[in-house]
Amino acid sequence: MPFPLSVEQKQTAFWVALWLAFGVLLVALGPILTPFLAAAIIAYALNPGVDRIDRLRLGRFDVPRPLAVVVVVLLFFCAVLSLVLIVVPVLQTEIPLLQAQIPAFLAKANDLLGPRLREMGIKVQLDSAGIKKLVSQQMVTSGDEIWAAVLASARVGGTAVLGWIATVVLVPVLLFYLLLDWHQMIARIAGAVPRRYIGATVAMAEEVDTLLAQYLRGQLLVMVVLAVYYSSCLAIAGFDVALPVGILTGLLVFIPYLGFGLGLVLALIAAVLQFTDWSGVIAVAIIYGAGQVIEGFFLTPRLVGERIGLNPLAVIFALLAFGQLFGFVGVLLALPASAILMVAFKHLRSHYLRSSFYNA
Repeated sequence: MPFPLSVEQKQTAFWVALWLAFGVLLVALGPILTPFLAAAIIAYALNPGVDRIDRLRLGRFDVPRPLAVVVVVLLFFCAVLSLVLIVVPVLQTEIPLLQAQIPAFLAKANDLLGPRLREMGIKVQLDSAGIKKLVSQQMVTSGDEIWAAVLASARVGGTAVLGWIATVVLVPVLLFYLLLDWHQMIARIAGAVPRRYIGATVAMAEEVDTLLAQYLRGQLLVMVVLAVYYSSCLAIAGFDVALPVGILTGLLVFIPYLGFGLGLVLALIAAVLQFTDWSGVIAVAIIYGAGQVIEGFFLTPRLVGERIGLNPLAVIFALLAFGQLFGFVGVLLALPASAILMVAFKHLRSHYLRSSFYNA
């Protein structure tokens, strides 16, 4: 015969079930929550700057928070625009030059690989005419399949483009209102916590806030060091685009793999365009290989991992685990999420060591 539940237990079960249902709803609404999540992350990073400007006094004039929010948001998007203006001229310069160099590059590849391919029984001419012939043959033999794939890609790509446009439009608006009402929103969240848990919850939130602030400072330091490293090494190797490519690679390192991959592709294109032999490609391989080793085994574990209390093994495991569970977004949020989980685990372990279950 089951034991009857008390009123308090019934209320606890009701609210737990309600919060679980709310969590399931958030998971179901995941695709449309992307701009809200992005705006919340950016607002968390920018709020200290807004608070500092908000506390300023210009003579008898107190800076109102809306003005402080506008100033910080404009500075942030000016920084993003500056990064775009660094990348776009490089692409505009290199892509036409790359198109002009493609025939010469194919001729070199044909001279190098053609005899070996013919020895293996593969008769392919690696020049413009040969590539066009191969492509046209594939188009004739599998035209229907390719056309179906193109249509499917267009539908998926169109949906993705619309999603990105909605995100780009919504994020500045959401960011403004989040920063404007940041403290009131935090107070409302704290007010929703049951009073019996408010002390422990506030303590954990303050600890998480400290860890995330240290993470952001460590990540910023890694970005600066790598921007200086790549720019200096590419300049020493004689690259004309050393400064923009190096800065871009370093500043985008906070997005795992994307910053490194984009910088590597731009550097390889510059090597092919600028150098007539393989010296440029070899220099890029050495510089970016060493940079990846320095970042992965020294800078990120030491400057980021140690600041948030994670050892190098935990950093590597967090990146792999969150990437497996949540894909690219998981890799992006692996370290800050691990810091939050580490705080929760530490408090859970402390509660476990004080429990009668452990001490009995």
